[in-house]
Amino acid sequence: MRAPDGQVLGLDGRAQPLSRYTRGQITLLGFIYTTCVDPDGCPLAYRVFDALKEAIAAIPALHGKVRFVTLSFDPARDSPDVMRHYAGSRAVDKGEGLRWYFLTTRSARELMPLVEGFGQDVRVTVDRSNGRARRELSHVLKVFLIDRAGDIREIYTSTFLHPQMVLNDIETLLIEERARQKRAPAGR
Repeated sequence: MRAPDGQVLGLDGRAQPLSRYTRGQITLLGFIYTTCVDPDGCPLAYRVFDALKEAIAAIPALHGKVRFVTLSFDPARDSPDVMRHYAGSRAVDKGEGLRWYFLTTRSARELMPLVEGFGQDVRVTVDRSNGRARRELSHVLKVFLIDRAGDIREIYTSTFLHPQMVLNDIETLLIEERARQKRAPAGR
């Protein structure tokens, strides 16, 4: 399945096509929202991405071949400034072998075609348990492994989102690419 494209905002607030972040390198993309408190949701994705970043930094053969993308579900609250704060030092390239991009959109109208294109479910609910209405987002955690051509090759849910499993899949994609390059006729 092809990764969808649409406009996203980087930490600098400039609009870019999402394809800028999903083509040319192996990409691990996860949807989050910064106010999520479900330990098996967005915080889990953040922890797994952190562990993978460390693992990739320790494998020079993977440097420059993988990127991470964290894309907000909640453009109403997650402005580029909020995403910058959420990213902290992770958004700074320290020569550790990969870039981690934190993105949002201008509006739910720009976000929804991306959410639907990835097959990512999200619902807005209202929690009134404390007597006051509070808007919350509900979703199943999904993280997408996208190859250099922009095709989604794997979808991980919280049950299967383990750093070693994802790392193995990244390495498998690189092996496939090398095999394709060897088979390609000379001069191509």
